[in-house]
Amino acid sequence: MFENLGDRLQNAIHKMKGYGKITEENIGEITRELRLALLEADVNYKVVKEFIANVKEKALGEEVQKSLKPSELFIKIVKDELVDLLGGEKEDLVVNGNPAILMLVGLQGSGKTTTIGKLANFLRKKHARKPLLVACDVYRPAAIDQLKQLGKELNIEVYSEGKNDPVQISKNAIAYAKENGFNYVLIDTAGRLHIDEALMDELKNINEAVHPNEILLVVDSMTGQDAINVITGFNERLPLTGAVLTKLDGDTRGGAALSIRHLTNVPIKMIGVSEKMDGLEAFDPERMASRILGMGDFMGLIEKAEEVIDQEEAKKSAVRLQKGKFDLEDFLGYMKQVKKLGPLENLLKMIPGASKMGLNKVKIDPKDLAHVEAIILSMTPQERRNPDIMKASRKKRVALGSGRSVEEVNRLLKQFDQMKVMMKQMRNGNFKMPF
Repeated sequence: MFENLGDRLQNAIHKMKGYGKITEENIGEITRELRLALLEADVNYKVVKEFIANVKEKALGEEVQKSLKPSELFIKIVKDELVDLLGGEKEDLVVNGNPAILMLVGLQGSGKTTTIGKLANFLRKKHARKPLLVACDVYRPAAIDQLKQLGKELNIEVYSEGKNDPVQISKNAIAYAKENGFNYVLIDTAGRLHIDEALMDELKNINEAVHPNEILLVVDSMTGQDAINVITGFNERLPLTGAVLTKLDGDTRGGAALSIRHLTNVPIKMIGVSEKMDGLEAFDPERMASRILGMGDFMGLIEKAEEVIDQEEAKKSAVRLQKGKFDLEDFLGYMKQVKKLGPLENLLKMIPGASKMGLNKVKIDPKDLAHVEAIILSMTPQERRNPDIMKASRKKRVALGSGRSVEEVNRLLKQFDQMKVMMKQMRNGNFKMPF
């Protein structure tokens, strides 16, 4: 997400490193590039104007003038302004109450029904509690069936009364949730192709009937500046508590995310980062600013790992690694754990300096990982534990068994040897980053 914007901003900021001090002349050149990058990313013109003015004023301030490393302070100024633009402090979902009630609203086609499934999955994973999905979109053909299909896929119950009154359905669903021990109720409401009075009246009536903890507007980030109009239109008629930006993994310029909070005062609370049902993340302005500026997001990486990696297995592997006993069985175990974290290219982008190393452009075909796994699984347990015994006849047998070539088997064994050398260096404290 934000790759083009991030690259442009980073290139502009990088020029500052060549200057011994900040002057009106050189700051003017850099802020012009920053302005162009933001405008091309579809950030609102007024927001860009204010952002650039703030950066320029602080960059020419006394603190920067006296600094021995003005470039580092300049980067901090840009990051701080980005964080402020994105909302400042992270705003978590309000999920107090038993059950907590979350109502999702939005225009037709924004990804609302899919998002409600992702959100239920997110809450269940994060809090290990029981969500209920409620089908209140009784107008769109197949909307109820779509929600039921999502519920089946996620093993989450869906409450439905067919084409009955959505207000009554929502009230009945809350009563059902209380009787059956559900901790969260997520209400999927009807959308339209545009905001109209009938839609808003129905949403207001549901709000007054069940008093949700959260009223979240689902917005397609690819709509660009029009997202501001959609949020403003809903917020004028309904007390929105937050926005969920979908499709941030798509070919979007990102301007909506950078403009929403500043122009509407509605906080972004969640973002959709992939089409998978675990592709929803809590929105954190600090971390997002770091990602945009190529500073990575190690905390996000750690949190992802904590969610899916088997801690006991990880400890055992770490002990073996410390003793220098890392083998292909350990490697296969690591591969299986890492695959749970999602697409590898998304993880690489979270590493600090990813764009400078070209990691943000890396494309990894899942088939390549499957081929590696097939090769290792075609080895005997003895061969996996002691790859040094892999001579020509064994390699030929493994290649035949995995459906791959002998060259691919050789390549894997060579890469594994290189990895072991690197791990030994890290263990001995002699490892140096190759950049």
